Amino acid sequence: MRMIFRCDPKLAGHLLQPFPARSALPDWLRAMPATAHSDIHDRDIRTVKQCPPFVDAMAYGVMIPLPCDIRIESGQFSWDWDIPEPETAGHPRAPLSFHPAAQFAAAPFANGRSAIKFNSFWTIELEPGWSLFATHPVNRDDLPFRLVSGLVDADRFHDGGINFPAVWIKPEFSGVLEKGTPIAQCFAVPRQAPELMFESFDEAHRQSYAKVVADVLAAPNVYRKQFRAKRGRLTR
Repeated sequence: MRMIFRCDPKLAGHLLQPFPARSALPDWLRAMPATAHSDIHDRDIRTVKQCPPFVDAMAYGVMIPLPCDIRIESGQFSWDWDIPEPETAGHPRAPLSFHPAAQFAAAPFANGRSAIKFNSFWTIELEPGWSLFATHPVNRDDLPFRLVSGLVDADRFHDGGINFPAVWIKPEFSGVLEKGTPIAQCFAVPRQAPELMFESFDEAHRQSYAKVVADVLAAPNVYRKQFRAKRGRLTR
């Protein structure tokens, strides 16, 4: 499975490349202690830092980085990004554009303000039968925006940029959204729908269920040691 990223030749030396999500785990997760005291349990318990599904979700796929610093003051966005004029007609130069609030006024995430749109400087091509699922960086509620998730058939639509709309959720924020900040987490997903099947446990499944639950309750790291698959690293 290949993901092919392309950019305008004049911008090739000025853009940050998309990168594996595993290399962008946030500082707050790295600094989190492995255990913390629980008053409910009256003992130390493991934090989410030791939860493989939590961490693996954050480390999965590819991050799209912000191409330059964005300064936010009193709700105004500005940047100083000196890049060449792209060779390609219709290609953006600004890192941001906007969606008017009327486009999503009835959505539950509407807040009465325009949505920002992170402009794309890379096209993305996937292999036949695969689509690109773009969503907010997983478990990254620390970011001052919330990306609106989208699914693009990038095996067919790959000659134009995929832009990433987001709602700004921290109107009090003042400062700089730094170059390289992950703005979207992307996964390649198969377009063929799964066949859904429903069954009741037979005796073997009942016994397996009881054993797994007992093992998980009896000792830590059962999932990590016995069930967690080894993940291949992204290649270039």
